[in-house]
Amino acid sequence: MINDTTNMCSHLQKKLLEADGVYHTIWKTLQNDEELTAVVRSRQLHIYRNGKKILVLAGKSQPKIIREDKLNELIR
Repeated sequence: MINDTTNMCSHLQKKLLEADGVYHTIWKTLQNDEELTAVVRSRQLHIYRNGKKILVLAGKSQPKIIREDKLNELIR
């Protein structure tokens, strides 16, 4: 779960937080799955499952899949 989105790229904030954003389902999953954590680094969102990085989301560039995970299926 992540609470502080202030250092996140504004494009990424829109994609995550707005109901029609392309990553909004990922945001909802982050809020409800205790195995997932996320950290904002360099204005990007780095997502971890059980301490292992699985995905990096950025505002204008394509998502970077680090490790195969069911969360990756939520990327539109």
